[in-house]
Amino acid sequence: MSILFKDESYQIMGAVFEVYKEKGCGFLEAVYQECLVLEIGLCNVPFLAQPGLRLTYKGKPLQQIFKPDFICFEKIIVEIISVSMLKDEHRAQVHNYLKATGCELGLLVNFGHYPQVESERIIRQLKK
Repeated sequence: MSILFKDESYQIMGAVFEVYKEKGCGFLEAVYQECLVLEIGLCNVPFLAQPGLRLTYKGKPLQQIFKPDFICFEKIIVEIISVSMLKDEHRAQVHNYLKATGCELGLLVNFGHYPQVESERIIRQLKK
């Protein structure tokens, strides 16, 4: 079984590890967001930071928008948080972003974990 978007994920996670190495844990999410914008740019990873995306309900557009932290390579959602440990509600948020965007892979990254950054790969579950 092959790993979905292995090379792209490796590049993104390299940037994540560099930010954690430089900043450590204990900052607010906004600090990591800004650092990751800079680091991903240095790595030449194509990305959109906090793009405002429209939602629909039964084919009808909603006024509400959502803003995933990053969309990289036009196909990978990167959601960052800064908490002591990942919880199911964080995973659910990434699943919702995947469903809303049609992307297949989400990277959930927790900069608040010590002694190292915590991350999970979340694959969109397609309906059968």
